[in-house]
Order: sequence, then C-alpha cells, then structure tokens
Amino acid sequence: MALTNGKRTVSEIDGIRCSIIEDKASAERVKFLTSLLTFNKLEVKVAQNPAKEGSNETSFTIGVTDVTFNPVIAVYELKLYTRRGRKVTPNYWNEKKEDTNVPYWVNGRPVIEIYRGEII
Repeated sequence: MALTNGKRTVSEIDGIRCSIIEDKASAERVKFLTSLLTFNKLEVKVAQNPAKEGSNETSFTIGVTDVTFNPVIAVYELKLYTRRGRKVTPNYWNEKKEDTNVPYWVNGRPVIEIYRGEII
C-alpha cells in the first residue's frame, strides 16, 4: 500500500482476516516490512500471488492480523519504531535514503534541482 492512499483494505490471508499492508511486493520488500512490523508487535501474514502467464516474477501480499491497523496513519503519526529506536518516517517506510542535510525548502521538489550551485 502506498503512503499516498489512505484507504484501508481488509482481506483474508490463510483464512485470517488481515489489514493489507502492501500488494504485489517483492521478496526483499516482504523481508523488510515483516521485520519492521514484527518488531512493532504486529502479527504479519504473507501470501504469494499467483504468477501471470509468461512471467517468472513472484509477488506477495503482506497483511497484519490487526484489522484496524492503517500504515498511512501509523507512519505519519510516527507510531512505528525501527530496531535502533528511531521513529519510522515515510522515507524509511519506502526504503529511500534519508538525507538530513537537505534544507526544508528543497525537500520534495523534482529530481532536477539546483542545490549548492550544482544540478542534482
């Protein structure tokens, strides 16, 4: 589930109703989110999606058994923690690099920006 969509989806995984965290996730993403959510004391369920014809890629659906859990609210209200004790930010959730040296007026702009006289 992208953090841009606040709609919560509930579905069954292995016969248990779950709040869907992310659909069509890769194996690496499953490992990352499972580790993060179990550390935050949520029970995680993972189901493999059926492969499309002619495709070797496998995708997974990740859910938690707490049907009231909404990842958008949990991330933006800073309710989740990393193993190092830091709060989970949207960049951490999306596995993007967090650059703490970027001024607030530059953050969130398109990729081609002028910063310190250089095009980044």
